[in-house]
Amino acid sequence: MAEGSDMSDMRGTAPGDGTYLLVDSRVLPPAFLKVIKAKQLFAQGRARSFSDATKAVGLSRSAFYKYKDSVFTWQNVSARHIATLVAELVDEPGVLSELLAALSRRGANILTVNQNIPVDGVAPISISMRTTKLQADIASLADELSALPGVVNLRMLSN
Repeated sequence: MAEGSDMSDMRGTAPGDGTYLLVDSRVLPPAFLKVIKAKQLFAQGRARSFSDATKAVGLSRSAFYKYKDSVFTWQNVSARHIATLVAELVDEPGVLSELLAALSRRGANILTVNQNIPVDGVAPISISMRTTKLQADIASLADELSALPGVVNLRMLSN
């Protein structure tokens, strides 16, 4: 970007359109870093409430609530692109393998696979996947996977 220009010159990436920016934390206002710290204290159970967390980091509650839904660490932003599939599969060779292959063909990056012991010929499974390169929306992917042979029940949970 040319020196002196502002982001509003960039089509489709004007401030306020939900564009995420990667910014070195050293140039951020202190309030943003305090929001991150307060959210961490609460998530880790080191603060009983957001009010306690904001007091602990020296941030006003109004500033916290103003920024809490807009300030994230890189890990939290990338976690938004993770979905979990919960299913019941017929206990037959190749059923889970075909489900995983179908996910791979659609661009899902498999993170975890958990399968429990089958009961009455049906095995419960859960699969966590990164969806950043998914070539379908979650609903249509769930429909496609539900139609695979051996899939008894399937639900998709996403962030």
